[in-house]
Amino acid sequence: MDNHKILIIDDSQTIRRSAESMLSGEGLAVVTAEDGFQALSLIAEHRPNLIFVDIMMPRLDGYQTCSIIKNNPDFAQIPVIMLTSKDGLFDRARGRVVGSDFYLTKPFTKDELLDSLRQHLPT
Repeated sequence: MDNHKILIIDDSQTIRRSAESMLSGEGLAVVTAEDGFQALSLIAEHRPNLIFVDIMMPRLDGYQTCSIIKNNPDFAQIPVIMLTSKDGLFDRARGRVVGSDFYLTKPFTKDELLDSLRQHLPT
């Protein structure tokens, strides 16, 4: 998993820091954003290999952010994993509709985070 860049988008500083700590400890480069607007400029600048995005965020939520990413031909191939405490069927279906590749429920463990990366990172 070395040489991969991961973007974590979450309005919770605690979630951003814990995910960043888990991933950087595995040799991954991590960039964080606190909302979808900030993330969109970081995606263009850093070209991450995979994006984790929280669903419930102010201004631009995770569904809107994922939809914008997946509708941009330059970024559509980047895997997007939704992070959320909402685990309903409707939420999962809505995530698939906007193009998310996977769904990870909070709180997540380091193993769950790393497993989702292994499954979705381009080789």
